[in-house]
Amino acid sequence: MTLKIISPEDVVFEGEVTSVTLPGQMGSFTVLRNHASLVSTLVSGNITYLDTDGNEKTLSVESGIVDVDNNVVSVCLY
Repeated sequence: MTLKIISPEDVVFEGEVTSVTLPGQMGSFTVLRNHASLVSTLVSGNITYLDTDGNEKTLSVESGIVDVDNNVVSVCLY
């Protein structure tokens, strides 16, 4: 699936991943391939994702919104 993370200043990450864990308003949640569509707000915490080589990357965030649809995870940070 494709993960896109953007901030007001830049594209932070765009690439293929196997999983993404996000800090949602009601707790952390993980998105895998073929996840149901959803929109959620994000709170302060970490976004952790596994790239297709199995490398885990972590990004600290303050707030934002995520949209999951058709194997595309779009994160907008503010």
